[in-house]
Formats: sequence, C-alpha cells, structure tokens
Amino acid sequence: MESGKMNQLKNFTKGFIRENPVFALFLGLCPTLGVSTSAINGMGMGLATTFVLVMSNIVISLVKGFIPANVRIPSFIVIIASFVTIVQLLMQAYLPSLFDALGLFIPLIVVNCIVLGRAEAFASKNNLYSSVIDGFGMGLGFTFALMLLGAIRELLGSGAIFGYRFIQGDGILIFILSPGAFLALGYLIMLSRKVNK
Repeated sequence: MESGKMNQLKNFTKGFIRENPVFALFLGLCPTLGVSTSAINGMGMGLATTFVLVMSNIVISLVKGFIPANVRIPSFIVIIASFVTIVQLLMQAYLPSLFDALGLFIPLIVVNCIVLGRAEAFASKNNLYSSVIDGFGMGLGFTFALMLLGAIRELLGSGAIFGYRFIQGDGILIFILSPGAFLALGYLIMLSRKVNK
C-alpha cells in the first residue's frame, strides 16, 4: 500500500521537473513561446491544457479496451477535440479577454504533443486512477512552465507581474517580443537541467 502511494506521488511529481513537458521533454513549445507574453496568459493556457489532459486521460483510460488498434490515434484525437471544444466555449463565454489573448492556441490544444503523447503513452496503458494523477501532474507542470516563462518575460519586459508593478520605468522591450521568449526559455531549460542533475 505504501509503495503504491509512493509510485503515485512519483507519477504526479515527474511532470514538474524530471519530465517537465517544456523544460525536459521539449513538448508543446509552440504555445509555450506564443502565449507566454504574460503570467496570466501562461496560467490560462496551462490550466486549459490541464483540463483537457485530465479529462481526455479519464475517457481514454475507460474506453481503451473498446477502441480497435487501427483507429486508436484518430479516436484519441476525437476525444481530445471534444474537451478542447468545451474549454473553448467556456472561455469564450466566461473569460472573453483571456480567450481573445490566447486566440488560435486554444483550438491547437487538439494537436498538442503533450495531450496526445500522454493519451498514447500513458492513459491507453494504465488504469483510471494512475491516468488522472498523470494528467494532473503533467498539466500542472506545463502550467508551471508557462506561468514561470510568462512571469519572467512580463517582469523584464514591462516591470509587472499579474498587473502589479515591481520595476518602475520602461522594461527591456526584447522580452515582450518573440526573441525574448527564446532567450528566457533557453535559460530556464539550462536551469532545469542543472536541477535535474
């Protein structure tokens, strides 16, 4: 029983540092670089992806025995697309400003390597409980990565995080632009590798 709890704890925490989708596995880099202009955008995208990841893992774990092997991937994509549509409609209705900021990246969750990869590599091979834990761990690790990158870019680029100003005056413009995303992400990946060692 105790070793089972330890295994589930490892399953949950692996997505934060050791197998972080962004810093260690380099998955989902398109939305990571595209929406991380602020911490709130990163958090919104990360939580939307987490919801889709957890819900699709649940459904795939439950129906994996009924899906023929030759239509496995298309079936997974249909399940994932259903939850992305739910997220898209909810965000459009209740968080329109965040929905406008994230734009095209919300529907692109359907083809996000993290979601499809976890469905194929984990949910289709494990039980419901483990699949939920894995989805939460990977999703929150992805959210952490996007939020951290967004916070760094927002702080250095405009001197504020979540609308609270910490640095007076103008920020460093490059961090608000695309090159700043690559620069900040490179340093975060380097830091993550040092922590993993």
